[in-house]
Amino acid sequence: MKSAGVILTCAIVLAIASHIADASGATPGKVSGSTALALAGVIAPLSPDLSRAEKRAVAMLFAANSDVPHKKMIVVTADRIVCRTGNVDITLRNCEITFGKKVKTVNGSTASEIFATEALAGIPPDGAAGSDFESLTRLSCTIDPNAIRRKDGSGADCTFQPGN
Repeated sequence: MKSAGVILTCAIVLAIASHIADASGATPGKVSGSTALALAGVIAPLSPDLSRAEKRAVAMLFAANSDVPHKKMIVVTADRIVCRTGNVDITLRNCEITFGKKVKTVNGSTASEIFATEALAGIPPDGAAGSDFESLTRLSCTIDPNAIRRKDGSGADCTFQPGN
């Protein structure tokens, strides 16, 4: 009987520890290759931190043109991305992307592309009264045009924190 109590106590402790770990937030995410290039590709055009040449290079790479004149590494970042689609109001689709103190809101097909790309990257959806949400923080994607040009699957890596 005493061993059953010890087992039950251990099970309760593990359940509580698991719940605390879940409550503290999701583990950091990382994607590479085509998914990372896609994530950088949908965020780069909105970034106030990238130069016109960097935005053009990411757009060319994302459009399957690896012959870009840009040779340096490109880092695409966003502090927070929150996307929402409606499952009652099916016309609703928007994303708020935060870059430092600047917030950009996009709607329609651009928001849909970001929402779908977040899902591809493994961002878990969350629901609330008539809406579906996906969010991440601390996005940082490193794009290396020289590595991508080799066509060996390398050259694009992203890290992020799922959730708010």
